[in-house]
Amino acid sequence: MPDQTADRTGLRGDCEHCFGLCCVALPFTASADFAIDKEAGRPCPNLRTDHRCGIHARLRDKGFTGCTVYDCFGAGQKVSQGTFGGQDWRTGPPEQARRMFDVFPVVRQLHELLWYLTEALTLPAARPLATDLRRALEATEELTLLAPEQLAALDVAAHRQEVNVLLLKTSELARAGVRGRKKERRGADLMGARLRGADLRGANLRGAYLIASDLTGADLRGADMIGADLRDADLTDADLTGAFFLTQPQVNAARGGTGTRLPESVTRPVHWTAQL
Repeated sequence: MPDQTADRTGLRGDCEHCFGLCCVALPFTASADFAIDKEAGRPCPNLRTDHRCGIHARLRDKGFTGCTVYDCFGAGQKVSQGTFGGQDWRTGPPEQARRMFDVFPVVRQLHELLWYLTEALTLPAARPLATDLRRALEATEELTLLAPEQLAALDVAAHRQEVNVLLLKTSELARAGVRGRKKERRGADLMGARLRGADLRGANLRGAYLIASDLTGADLRGADMIGADLRDADLTDADLTGAFFLTQPQVNAARGGTGTRLPESVTRPVHWTAQL
């Protein structure tokens, strides 16, 4: 199995060094994920003056499941402490606060790309692409260090498209080494699908809609999971060992248990245990 334990410390959210940006900059709509409506740039009413959540331990009970799923990939601390040099949006001028809120989602997208590129470099099958992957990683990191005005004007979509070409090649090489027939399910509508015990080894599940699907006991070893929507998917006893481009938000959005086997790059959500 590929080594997915590369140091990605800076690509994980560190709320202690962030000014609660995800609780202010991002909008959300009253739904199954959020109990209320909130506009972008307006602080969530649960955000305390110390930038901590007042209901953090009860988010799911209070109707804020979406908050327990979200992860900024380390963009929060990068923008707070790096881009804006530790200047709190509460105490700075209003125009700086607005700029900070504009920049945060841009850096978040760049950090997500850094997550994928870092992982791609750990996959033995992707060694022929190592030079190109490193260049893309360095170029993406350089973009995260741009001045606020440059970040706000950055065409992230264009950069994502360039990086995606490399990630697609990486996926093809990685999945080619998985034995057996590889299923092609890119962008497939598998919402509520009955996939209990399914053999999905080396499958291409990029962007697949797996919302509320039953993946109990499914074999997802070596599958490409980039962008797969796992909201409320049942991963009980599923094997995702060696699945790549899987992120913590995806895992957080799913359901699982102690028998679910995960790559070492992600952690088992606390709420999975609570569901047992």
